[in-house]
Amino acid sequence: MTLSERITEDMKQALRAGEKLKLETLRGIRAQFLELTKRGPAQPVTNDDEMSVLLSAIKKRREAIDLYQQAERKELVEKETMELEIIQTYLPSQMSREEADREIQNIVKQTGASTPKDFGKVMAAAMRELKGKIDGKTIQEMVKQKLGG
Repeated sequence: MTLSERITEDMKQALRAGEKLKLETLRGIRAQFLELTKRGPAQPVTNDDEMSVLLSAIKKRREAIDLYQQAERKELVEKETMELEIIQTYLPSQMSREEADREIQNIVKQTGASTPKDFGKVMAAAMRELKGKIDGKTIQEMVKQKLGG
C-alpha cells in the first residue's frame, strides 16, 4: 500500500470515528498529494515526492508552534502539536542521533570530505540517505561538526 493509499484509508476511518482533527489534517496532506499528480503523466509521483510533502507539512507545523508559543496562544500550540503527531505517524521510523552520526561519518569517508568547503557535497549525500529518518536541521548540525564548520 502506498503512502497516499494509506492516508486515504485512514481518512475514511477518521470520518467513521468522528475524529475531526485527524480527518482535517489528512485531507490537507491528501490535497497536496493530489497537487503532485497534476504535474502530468510524464512525471509520476514517487515515494520521495510524497515524503517531501510530509516533511514540508511537519516543518510548517513546527514553525507555527514556535510562533504560537511566542504569542502565548496555548490552544493553537496544542492543535498544531496534535497535527504534528498525526503527520509524524506516516514517517519512517526515526533514527537516533548515534545512528545518524555513524551514517554521516560513513558519508564523509565516502565523499572524501575533510574541510568545511565540502559541506554542500556531504549535505547532498546525507539528505539523500537520511531524508525523513531524522530532522534536516540535526543533519546539518552534525555535518558541520564533522567538517569543523
